[in-house]
Amino acid sequence: MSRYFRPVAALTMLALIWGYNWVVMKRSLQFMGPFDFNALRMALGGVILLVSMSLTGISLRPRDIPRTVLLGLFQTAAGTGLIIWALVAGGAGKTAILVYTMPFWIILFARPILAERIRGRHWVPVAMAFGGMVLLLEPWRSKGTAFSELLAVAAGVCWAVSAVLIKVMQKRPGFDLVSVTAWQFVYGSVPLVFVALVVPQRPVAWTPYLVAAVAYNAVLVCAVSFLLWTYIMKRLPAGVAGMGTLAVPVIGVSTSMLELEERPDTCEAVGMVLILLALFLLSFLRLREHRGAQEVPETFEPP
Repeated sequence: MSRYFRPVAALTMLALIWGYNWVVMKRSLQFMGPFDFNALRMALGGVILLVSMSLTGISLRPRDIPRTVLLGLFQTAAGTGLIIWALVAGGAGKTAILVYTMPFWIILFARPILAERIRGRHWVPVAMAFGGMVLLLEPWRSKGTAFSELLAVAAGVCWAVSAVLIKVMQKRPGFDLVSVTAWQFVYGSVPLVFVALVVPQRPVAWTPYLVAAVAYNAVLVCAVSFLLWTYIMKRLPAGVAGMGTLAVPVIGVSTSMLELEERPDTCEAVGMVLILLALFLLSFLRLREHRGAQEVPETFEPP
């Protein structure tokens, strides 16, 4: 058996969990207010990760608290909050694609913050992604979903900021990805719970689907996926793992078309293809540059 069989299988499972969750989140909004749902799933996910740390002997003492709080605000509070808000009026597939423009925002932010030079060939996928985003947004015509699409783009920007912040935190002594991820879930959940309590929302209808959806998100999307991700990063080059996560938006689009019967128009379809091709090209370039390198992942991003 190849030594890569298990990590590749774990990567496949991770992509399926994250990819299908776009449909799960969209359908859950039929039974629960968006902010209630998001606060519940993220808070439970953080608690489960802390319990997992305790059971495996990892110290629960929070580290680098100021930066971890900032990470929680950008990644968990703003990132997931904007995603779930975007899903209220936007399609699951289109939202997934727009959020996954995150790697291109990282390239743009890394230059002024991390002093990382943008290589000439990287501008090609950036330009392709920008063109695809314009086609998806279709600013030349009025659409009822324009606001939700801008929210999805903003979520991708927030995730990019959190990825750059993770890179900064990695340079500090004592950095621990497990601890940082768990505590940023907890810190980021605080404003989510506050918003859920303040903003009026529809009454919760506790159906079997909603219970399963909350469990799916708290246990699989947050906790189990994080354990899978750390396992994958220990056994596969970062570039290979990054290429594997390209399946997430593809699964999101495919399952939303099959289960939610979402049908993009011509411009939207071309825009989605352009962004996916740009993601593939960017990941391929990074894989060539870092072939064989075992890197710490930029961030952990449960959708």
